[in-house]
Order: sequence, then C-alpha cells, then structure tokens
Amino acid sequence: MTPRAGSGPRQGDTRLPGTPVAEELLAVATPACLACTAPDGSPRNIPVNFHWNGRELVIGAFAGTFKIAARRAHPAVAVTVATHDQGAKVLLLRGEVTRAEAGSLLEEYAIAQRRTIGEEASRSYLAAIDKPGLQMVRIAPRPRWAGVQDFGNRAPERTPRIVREALA
Repeated sequence: MTPRAGSGPRQGDTRLPGTPVAEELLAVATPACLACTAPDGSPRNIPVNFHWNGRELVIGAFAGTFKIAARRAHPAVAVTVATHDQGAKVLLLRGEVTRAEAGSLLEEYAIAQRRTIGEEASRSYLAAIDKPGLQMVRIAPRPRWAGVQDFGNRAPERTPRIVREALA
C-alpha cells in the first residue's frame, strides 16, 4: 500500500493514540522506551513496561528508584513504542508525567507484567514482590503531542519524497 501523509489525524494530534495502528502498538508485549532527563541534566532512554488505559500511559516504578527522582526534577518525557513486525510501526508520545504514590502493588503494573511476560510467569513474579511494605509510584505521561509512523500505510508528513516513492 502506498504510504499516505495527511489521512486521518495529523502528527501532533493527541487523538492519534486512538487510531488502529496506535491501539495495535499499545497492546504489544514489548517494553516502551521512556526518554527523559536525569537529575544531573544528562539524557536517558529507559525501557519500561506500561499499561495504556485509554487516556494515559501508566508506568509502575518502585519508590526510591532513579525513575522517580528523575521525574521529580524533570517531568517532561517522550515515549516510543515500536514494532518491526510486518513493517516498521512507531507510536511517539510527548508530555509531562503525573506521579502518585501507592502503598501496594499497582494494578497497572500487574497488567503490564502479564501482557509482557505472560500470565504464568507473571503470577510467580507478582506474588514474590507483592509483600507488606511494597512502595510503588504510578508514573503517567499524559500525551500533549502524539505521532504515528506506519511505513506500510501512513508515512509522516516530513518523510522525504525519495522514501515515499521507494515504499510505493
């Protein structure tokens, strides 16, 4: 299929996570990449399991970890979810995170684990960490900008003409 720019919501539109390609990517059993700034100002790219609840991408983190300190210092993040099955597809999100502390296992963390490593493997892992005193933090980047790249069906507007022609 010829890649089409400009069909459906345009790059940057926060409705893009509701499109079929984005929904497919948000359901994959692969980690996302969380791009952020460390407290010392250096760039970081951290693989994270996630759960999309329809309006925000939820990442569970253990209290006291690097991710929490970094998000307090620099709440702006970018998230990439990508797959190369049947052609490259990429979902790009940018926004600022909200944080909420939890005194127990986050349900979204459990959902992400089950999706990523499977029901059986996650059962023993989740039982091993779900102990009294577990402190988790719910990190939720709310998209302020979204982009979808699906080189089989939807090339970004700025894709060079030579690439679009080669994919046609």
